[in-house]
Amino acid sequence: MVNYSESATPTAILAHGLTVVRGDRTVLRGLDFAVPPGRVTGLLGPSGCGKSTLMRAIVGTQAKVTGTLDVLGHPAGDAALRSRIGYVTQAPSVYDDLTVRQNLDYFAAVLLSGRAHREDRRTAVDRALHDVDLTSHADALAGRLSGGQRSRVSLAVALLGTPELLVLDEPTVGLDPVLRRDLWNLFHRIAADRGATLLVSSHVMDEAERCHRLLLMREGEILADDTPEALRRRNDTPTVEDAFLHLVDAANARAAAPLEESQR
Repeated sequence: MVNYSESATPTAILAHGLTVVRGDRTVLRGLDFAVPPGRVTGLLGPSGCGKSTLMRAIVGTQAKVTGTLDVLGHPAGDAALRSRIGYVTQAPSVYDDLTVRQNLDYFAAVLLSGRAHREDRRTAVDRALHDVDLTSHADALAGRLSGGQRSRVSLAVALLGTPELLVLDEPTVGLDPVLRRDLWNLFHRIAADRGATLLVSSHVMDEAERCHRLLLMREGEILADDTPEALRRRNDTPTVEDAFLHLVDAANARAAAPLEESQR
C-alpha cells in the first residue's frame, strides 16, 4: 500500500496555469488546482466543460498542453508514470467475445509483461476480480454482462498493476442508482484499503456528496477546489449542486459587469 501521508510528495496532482487549446478554442483556461493523495476527488461539471480533456492531460495523452502539471512527483506523461496510473475511459475497455477472466489474463500479460511471472499475473487477476466483486462472473462472456458489470471489468483492468492513481472518466454514467452506489462504495474501499488516489469525473451533481474533495468545472475553468462541506458552508447552501449554481451565477454576474459598465 502506498501511504502518501508518509511520503515526500504532498499532492498527487498539482497544476499551475494548465491550458489546452484546440484550433481557435481554448478548452482549459489556466487551471490551478491540487488533488490530495489517498482520497477520492470528484471532478464535477456539465458535459462539454473540459473534464475529459483534463483527465487526458493528467494521464499524458492530451496534445498541446501548456502550463505546469505534475503527477505523483513527475511531469504528466513521464515514462516513469506508466505503471503507476490506471485510466478508465467512458467506453468500457473490454473484448465482448472473451470472458471476464480471459480479458484480465490478456491485459495482465500486456501490462505486467516483464514485471511479473505467470503466477504473479494470475494472482493479480484473482485480486482484481475480488476487488470489483466479479469472481462469480469470471467465466461469463463480457458481452453478456450488464452495463455496471462491464464498467467493473474495465476498472479491474486498471487495477491489475496496483496503480497509485486511478483516473476514472464518468464511470457511473447511465447506471441505475443501486449500481452507482455500489461503484462509489468500491471507489472508497480502493482508497481506504490500497491508499490509492482516485480522480472520478461526473456530470451528476448528487455524486459530489460522495467525494472527499471536489473540483467543480464550468466552461474550461475551475470554479471551486474544496471539500463538499466547505463548499456548502461558504456558499450557505444545503447541497453542493446549489453551491455550484451559486458559483455559476456569481461568475456570470462578474462577466456581465464590465459589459454593462461599457454600455453606460
